[in-house]
Amino acid sequence: MKLLSYRIGNKASFGVLREHGVIDGAEVLDGEAGSIRELLDRDLLSTLRTLCAGREVTHTLTEVEYLPPIADPAKILCVGVNYADHRAETGQSDKPAHPTIFSRFADSQVGHEQPVVAPSISKQLDYEGEVAVVIGRHISSVETEDDALQAIAGLSCYNDLSVRDWQLHSSQWLPGKNFRGVGSFGPFLVTLEEFDDLKSVELTTRVNGEVRQQARLDQLIFDFTDILRYVTGFTDLAPGDVIATGTPGGVGMVATPPRFLAPGDVTEIEVSGVGVLRNRIA
Repeated sequence: MKLLSYRIGNKASFGVLREHGVIDGAEVLDGEAGSIRELLDRDLLSTLRTLCAGREVTHTLTEVEYLPPIADPAKILCVGVNYADHRAETGQSDKPAHPTIFSRFADSQVGHEQPVVAPSISKQLDYEGEVAVVIGRHISSVETEDDALQAIAGLSCYNDLSVRDWQLHSSQWLPGKNFRGVGSFGPFLVTLEEFDDLKSVELTTRVNGEVRQQARLDQLIFDFTDILRYVTGFTDLAPGDVIATGTPGGVGMVATPPRFLAPGDVTEIEVSGVGVLRNRIA
């Protein structure tokens, strides 16, 4: 099932994607959930799937303004340098003992087809295509792969856009990752049963149509189980929490000369089985 969050006029809602549009989930569930986060928290995925069978679409996609699939996650955690080629291009050839984890704030995210406004304070805006994991249940411990798969609601596309000079002011990356609206998420959350083989899921980043990054999930240094095992060692996770699992090699910062983003550029993050997350730099 493909889910999306959207706005029409002043009303925010969520729904189920169909070929010709979207079925409004809040309407189908008669107000029992007004967002995907509430849908997951109240364990209503199966109910929504059943109630949507054979139902006509509520809106066409041209009518809606995309929002991040989870517009208000309680936690957004990101995994740094989690592909070997990205570690190598940043001068880190060793395999770390533990994942590098940092956080984002919800107001740093915009949705599909929404502008990313380049901060005037910097000229070093960089793309980072990633696969995002959305948590589907309350969890305080993950030990096995089965534990991890049961905890995950689905996957989405993520652009962990980075303001590099601010990221590198110190050893802590938080400032460069949290400029307001300088990160994107979407367009859809695709539930886990839609994927036959997670390791073969492919991530591709394009800038103005040119492929800059490409990798499969089997190239992750720390896979989903490793990440969730480590994260639940220090914090509980709740439905709607988001984990961006890392970016592969090919970021603009390491090119010669660096290839930072500029107003007018268009980034596309494609995840096989999910779709394409597209944003223009403003």
